Amino acid sequence: MLSPKSVILYTVLFMSVCMPGSKYYQAVALIDDVVEVVKLGKDIASTLLETWNLVEQTNLGGGVELPFRKEKQKKILNKINEVSRKINTFEDDTLKAASWTVESITNFVGANTKLELKLHDLSDLVNRIQTQDEKMQSYVSNYHDLERFTLEGFAHWIIAQDTMSVQGLLERIHLLVTGSTDFENIGSVGVLQLLADNMEEAQNLVCISKQSAQQVLFQMYNAISIAELKGYAMMQFSWMILRTYGKGNFSKESHLMRERFEDRVQRTQLLMRKVMERASRSVWRCDPRHHIEGETFITVTRLLQGYIENEVDMNNDNTCRENCAAYQFAESYSCYKELFCARQPKCSGKLLNCQFFDSDMWICPSKASSNRRYEFIEYENGRLLGKPGSCTTGTSKVDSWWRWLFWHCSYCLCICDEQGPKSDRYFNLREATSNITANKVVTGVRFRKVNRIIHIQIQEGVLQARGFVNASTLSWKSVSDYKLLDRGIRNGLDYHTMSWDKRAIDLDDLVAPNSHVVTGIRLRVVGTHLNLEIRVTEADFTTGRLIDPEETSFWKSNDNTESSSDKRTPVKLKNPDIPVLSTTPSEIDSTSNQYIEFTHTDLDRDVGQTTVPYIDAQDVISRVPVALSGAGLYHKGKVLYGGFIGLKLITYDFQPHILTPPQAEQAEDIKIVNLQK
Repeated sequence: MLSPKSVILYTVLFMSVCMPGSKYYQAVALIDDVVEVVKLGKDIASTLLETWNLVEQTNLGGGVELPFRKEKQKKILNKINEVSRKINTFEDDTLKAASWTVESITNFVGANTKLELKLHDLSDLVNRIQTQDEKMQSYVSNYHDLERFTLEGFAHWIIAQDTMSVQGLLERIHLLVTGSTDFENIGSVGVLQLLADNMEEAQNLVCISKQSAQQVLFQMYNAISIAELKGYAMMQFSWMILRTYGKGNFSKESHLMRERFEDRVQRTQLLMRKVMERASRSVWRCDPRHHIEGETFITVTRLLQGYIENEVDMNNDNTCRENCAAYQFAESYSCYKELFCARQPKCSGKLLNCQFFDSDMWICPSKASSNRRYEFIEYENGRLLGKPGSCTTGTSKVDSWWRWLFWHCSYCLCICDEQGPKSDRYFNLREATSNITANKVVTGVRFRKVNRIIHIQIQEGVLQARGFVNASTLSWKSVSDYKLLDRGIRNGLDYHTMSWDKRAIDLDDLVAPNSHVVTGIRLRVVGTHLNLEIRVTEADFTTGRLIDPEETSFWKSNDNTESSSDKRTPVKLKNPDIPVLSTTPSEIDSTSNQYIEFTHTDLDRDVGQTTVPYIDAQDVISRVPVALSGAGLYHKGKVLYGGFIGLKLITYDFQPHILTPPQAEQAEDIKIVNLQK
């Protein structure tokens, strides 16, 4: 039994992402409208048919002269070398595209014994085919010096009716992959099905590997397809070699083998389409090991914040005739007798939702450089707001008082909504678009705060054939470098300012129509909500060119509101604390067509001093740069914590491009008939 690492290393070796482009699968699709590994299979099958035609041009019986036989053998071996070169070229690209780390896969596979055992077996079988393929390549490279006995013996072993021959290994691999020999129930317990089932539960693996579950499944498909192609090529060439040595005709054997190969390929393709239909195409980021403000997260600051104010200062008459609950929407009018109000920065905005806790308290003010106002408040009745600890700034004793024995002038804890130099509450509304005239598409996104304004920044790259993006062209586009007070900059046009009544952000998964890729992203305001939009452009999958980008590009969004027929629903935060204090990783807890409001942290846990949720600022990219068919906003968190708002990518759906179109199959059949004639 191989070690887990050998399983992983082999899997990584043969993994590749062959993102398709833009044309959704149709019955009239061309043969080129398939993913790279399928096209490679067609190319190799065609080369093998041509080689059989070469073999059949002359009947190489026992009376054929040796020089002629040698020349025919040389041509066949050259074809073997050509096929091997094509497969190796694809494998070289695969190595560049391999993106799982050994550690992440080991952790994932180790959590499922059944899947781990099947991957062990699959790796062992594919390794055996790899060994035989390497032996064949060495024979091809040195065929001038080899004896006929050596090549003939190798060919006999490849096609032997034995479970350890290449023929037997391919059958065993197929059974492991599909899990059943019953065509109607393929995939019930196969490796691909098990992997798909567990990918739904393995969020951490998806976001750590920076690939969607569908991409991961397709990587496994590539590994299996390469093994199939190598085995099939070896078996076909073995029949050819034996025929050149006059050991038989083998036309029927070759035909039956081709039929069995096509049957295995079709079953694997149907299974892959089945499991990929329900596999997530989202790429998002898990919480980092260590949170670093400005790098892994950014924050909205002082949007809504706990604030101590006496009721005498919340009315023009300086009276104490009401109680704290009467002040649900107020402001600070004065500073009566320069009491505690004179020892703290004034809230110059709105005061909301005031409430009474106790008459007397000890307040620990925060440092002047902090965005907080208080570290904690301890009331005389023993109630503590915030986290206890030493107060480096020194506590202040604050007592309510009675006026004329009738009215109690109470200190209230209110929520302050105040714009100012310490309140970063601004979101950029300008679009971020790729350079479509240079055939560039969006390949990644991230949040950045520049000049106190929160932007969505994009990564772009040049789109190539079959959905590949040229990695050497990748770059992050600069964000709009403007300041709030610059001449001509306008609120509501260039940026959005949040306030107590305009603090919602919509959470959506936006997916482009078939044959379109993402070429831009922006935020806009719908009612009082921030809302995401993506620009999509039509693209040709086969050539990788954007089709009339100025004409086919348009902005796509979800315009639903709370009053729409398909109403948006809220994601509610219950008594949220500072998200970076959570001891367990965040999990996505939102779905598309929802929204969340920025708010303050829990009064008991943090004195309402912090605006939540935070914003995840990690790069959201696919480790192998690919075209995107969508993007989204989501919320992730844990119960009793504020969590994070994050961006996600939705990778292109290449499932339709796996199965070869019927017309292409018919074209191949015609070609086969002609060659056989």
